[in-house]
Amino acid sequence: MAVPGPSPSPSTRLALAREDRHADAARTRIAVQGLTKRFTSTGREFVAVDDVSFEVKQGEFVALLGPSGCGKSTILNMVAGLLPRSGGRILIDDDTVETGRVNRKVGYVFQRDTLFPWRTVEQNIGYGLEIAGIHKAARAGRVASAIDKAGLAGFAQSFPRMLSGGMRQRVALMRTLILEPEILLMDEPFGALDTHTKLEMHKTLLEIWERERQTVLFVTHDLGEAITLASRIILLSARPGRLKEDFEIALLRPRDPVSLRESAEFGRLYSHIWHSLGEEFRRTRVD
Repeated sequence: MAVPGPSPSPSTRLALAREDRHADAARTRIAVQGLTKRFTSTGREFVAVDDVSFEVKQGEFVALLGPSGCGKSTILNMVAGLLPRSGGRILIDDDTVETGRVNRKVGYVFQRDTLFPWRTVEQNIGYGLEIAGIHKAARAGRVASAIDKAGLAGFAQSFPRMLSGGMRQRVALMRTLILEPEILLMDEPFGALDTHTKLEMHKTLLEIWERERQTVLFVTHDLGEAITLASRIILLSARPGRLKEDFEIALLRPRDPVSLRESAEFGRLYSHIWHSLGEEFRRTRVD
């Protein structure tokens, strides 16, 4: 029988806990290595994504930014396993992503809300739990909590046609988050919203992310949105999409989407990144 050693002191336990948190924060959740994607159209092949490599660490909120057609959504769909690669590798927690294989650690929020029009708000949000075989009574509590977190109290029995665009996106977001994904992939989910509604959605998403700290890879063409939300911005070149720059966004959190845009630091970052992004917009026009 082993003889137990002396218990560590409180200060030692605290130091070990800090080391564990630091190691977890440094853990790579998504690794994209030499990623390439080619498409064939009308008998001609073109390169959409060319030799892109980057990593996303545990709890990071990373935005993929670039002009239209640079391959942002294509990369996201390959990370999600929805689209096959032409070259390179994608790893999630050191496991190779295979096309068509479901990874239950990963949640995906699409550009359009894709709600079922015949289901109420609570039925839409609870759909994934229902498919997973969660008992109705257990679903009810989680759905009610999700509705409250999304600021949708009073709309549980409403159908999508009765909701504004921002409310529909909240429902779509909570339908994904209720499954508690560790990694969240988001493909321009607020792109179709007006400015005011988009800022409200930024506030909702930031509040949820501050609580849950999912690892997020977020596609956008909106520089202001990227700065507001992200910890890092990965800038892609005009097609074929290549990694141009990787910007650290060291703005303090929690962030208020409205007041943040009035700050001098936001303006400085916007101007700095816009210089590089603007070059790619000009290249797109020339092409």
